[in-house]
Amino acid sequence: MNAAPSAPASRLAAIAHAAMEARGLQPDFPADVVAEMRSITRPAVEAGLPDLRGLPWCSIDNDDSRDLDQLTVARTGADGQVSILVAIADVDALVKRGSALDHHAETNTTSVYTAAAVFPMLPLELSTDLTSLGEDQDRLAMVIDMQMSADGQVSGSNIYRAQVRNHAKLAYNAVAAWLDGTGPAPGRIASVTGLDEQLRIQDRAAQAMKALRHQQGALSLQTMEARPVFDGDALVDLRAEAANRAKELIEEFMIAANGVTARYLEAKGFASLRRVLRSPERWERIVSLAAGLGERLPATPDARALEAFLVKRRGADPQGFADLSVSVIKLLGRGEYAADLPGGSVPGHFGLAVGDYTHSTAPNRRFPDVITQRQLKAALAGQSAPYGGDELTRLAAHCTLQEDNAAKVERQVRKSAAALLLSSRIGATFDAIVTGASDKGTWVRIGQPAAEGRVTRHQEGLDVGDRVRVRLVHTDVEHGFVDFEAMDRTGGKAGGQDAGGHRA
Repeated sequence: MNAAPSAPASRLAAIAHAAMEARGLQPDFPADVVAEMRSITRPAVEAGLPDLRGLPWCSIDNDDSRDLDQLTVARTGADGQVSILVAIADVDALVKRGSALDHHAETNTTSVYTAAAVFPMLPLELSTDLTSLGEDQDRLAMVIDMQMSADGQVSGSNIYRAQVRNHAKLAYNAVAAWLDGTGPAPGRIASVTGLDEQLRIQDRAAQAMKALRHQQGALSLQTMEARPVFDGDALVDLRAEAANRAKELIEEFMIAANGVTARYLEAKGFASLRRVLRSPERWERIVSLAAGLGERLPATPDARALEAFLVKRRGADPQGFADLSVSVIKLLGRGEYAADLPGGSVPGHFGLAVGDYTHSTAPNRRFPDVITQRQLKAALAGQSAPYGGDELTRLAAHCTLQEDNAAKVERQVRKSAAALLLSSRIGATFDAIVTGASDKGTWVRIGQPAAEGRVTRHQEGLDVGDRVRVRLVHTDVEHGFVDFEAMDRTGGKAGGQDAGGHRA
């Protein structure tokens, strides 16, 4: 590629563009997609669908998100039973199978979110406007209607198409602060009649669902996603963002909606794309980590036992829990897509403790969700399935591959961003935690800035979860290289405090 621009954001965007091309992803929309997009000038409309626009629907997403895939609302019956409704953007209404838009979406299979730029799966005219569930806009949607019991179980469900309207575009951090009592109500919560009580009902339902899933073995892992912080065009930090109560609300409802969708398609005799996470291949290392902290786990993978261990460690060492979570997440491995054929059987999702799980709730951002939406619409209409078993098997492998390629691009650009931030600190030392160890190399994570790098010297004997003091020896912004040498182990395993009181 040509020499990258000197401005950090522009330089990182150029690196991301080249990385996508190198990984078989299309960073730009082909000419036929651009031409086809010009012919779509308004959102889809359809007469005769249930009109649910009067319900106090809202979206909760990142502050800067405009590709809004889902809305939520709660309804309380005369008997006090709560129903949670999830409305999912009807992307298929405008992105027709076999179209240029569809072909591009199938090629990339996902939007790619890098530290400097977003490369959307669908043109912004669609994903952030005509197929987005934007505030104060009437849209078509697939509605997953779930009746909830007091203990968080889905006791009944229904799926149908409808017209909806987003009455409040809300953001995770502001809603979480309000729910926790540490911040004021966001403006729309105050101005939309009944929305405050709506969200509190949803929050209570989500917390009950969360508690039930964790009783069944869902893992209490603390993910820390590093997001870039820019001052104008200058990159000034990579800051880790933790989970919060508003994110949990959306996560619980999406997990439930995806489960309902998977079971509905199975009941109709339709093949589907399932999202699976197999039992961890490196379970023995998870057992070793637990043993290093004075705990015992069974010799074979056991989600409930692992969850009990995680809960105990969170209580014993809340500050060190993020490090333990990173180690466990790395050892669990990555999720994948698998075709679930009538009469067949596929694994469930080990980390979520669910047996029936698909991806259906983000069709503006993920192609598997578009596939699921088309299967679902055909099942609702009593039509034959648009995708057969052989095609779904091929698509499952392709979507897994492209998702992995997208993740590698995002990781490479994060590392390039880290290399930019750290390039003036060669020779500096950091407390770190080992996040990867194999014949391909050894990787560590440091906390300030939140960055990963490779240990290129004295890495012998290190394994995932070990704490180690490292010295920065080399950076390469273009290739995303951040190289360290190991100095000495600081003592203890992830989730415990080292002898000097430092935490990675």
